[in-house]
Amino acid sequence: MTGRPTMLILSYSPIARDARVLKQVARFTQDFDVTTCGYGPAPAGVVEHISIPDDQRYNDLDGKLITLKRYRKAYWRLSAVRWSREHLRGRRFDVAIANDVEAVPVAVKLKPRHGVLADLHEYSPRLHDDHQKWFERITPWFEWVVRRYVTKATSWSTVSRGIVEEYERQFGFHAELVTNAAPYHELQPTPVGRPIRLVHSGACLRNRQLHLMAEAVATAQNDVTLDFYLTANHPDYLEQLKEFAATTDRVRVLDPVPYSELIRTLNDYDVGVFVLPPITFNYRYALPNKLFDFIQARLGLVIGPSAEMQYYVDHYGLGLVAEDFTVEAMRGAIEQLTVESVTAYKANAHARAAEVDGDLEVDKWARLIDEQMRGIRR
Repeated sequence: MTGRPTMLILSYSPIARDARVLKQVARFTQDFDVTTCGYGPAPAGVVEHISIPDDQRYNDLDGKLITLKRYRKAYWRLSAVRWSREHLRGRRFDVAIANDVEAVPVAVKLKPRHGVLADLHEYSPRLHDDHQKWFERITPWFEWVVRRYVTKATSWSTVSRGIVEEYERQFGFHAELVTNAAPYHELQPTPVGRPIRLVHSGACLRNRQLHLMAEAVATAQNDVTLDFYLTANHPDYLEQLKEFAATTDRVRVLDPVPYSELIRTLNDYDVGVFVLPPITFNYRYALPNKLFDFIQARLGLVIGPSAEMQYYVDHYGLGLVAEDFTVEAMRGAIEQLTVESVTAYKANAHARAAEVDGDLEVDKWARLIDEQMRGIRR
């Protein structure tokens, strides 16, 4: 026994590869004996890791129970919920962090001495609201879980202002804004030449419509290229992007690099591009980690008119905002890029990088946990 307070960090994700949860682990293993529960191997620094088997899923909802609106039974029968509840039974922790809606009821039921911090990575009730049947059937279930259990947490955090406001409007609790900002990197902007080198890194998801960015670069009138670093979330879509890239010398689709190497890899480029059509509520209010990765890499930015991202681009003078989410609007923004303007955008990113240091965001979690440990209710 170390005599230090104990903490559970619960996440139905592969924690050792989950950038947001790893920030929690890195911060709180400094002061707590941290036990993690999630998929995959143990993250560094924890005293124990409870590894959920891959075949125990957190989203295997029983459709019959959903149809009958037997939401309580539907939740507690989720495979990962059942498994983690069984393997955590009888344990007591001083405090817990539950990541995303599905994890919160398990943490709440454990009754940590100083309560639960619910970190909500998205607005779960509208996770797939671009699919009408999902919206009609699953949204009410998520709303029930939030109302019944998430509201019982001691404190809350989430990733963007729009999501903060929606949780407060719909459920009455105020979540602290903790963005997905990357830690500060001691880097310098690299010189801009021709072609101007654009880059996009992240998940290859079909509904992100990455091909629109590729088409805009391929048809732009100025001298630009685009490299993708993509994880194979949707392999068939990834293959389609590779097939398109083979038709032009301006676009390449490359293998992803480890996150520990990503920002230094991005630093070799000039402009980070992310135009995300707002086809879901969460896409509309997205404030993704890649925006902050681009800033730490000292890049200029080209984005669509997504309100959360546009705030940073406009406020800090980091780049250009396309008029809408079409190929034509993206191409119009890209064609405005010049060596001189991109050099200025990169200089502005360099000047502001310390202000968006991810460690400042992690400090917000630390304050919330400190308040809970001292018995202060928000």
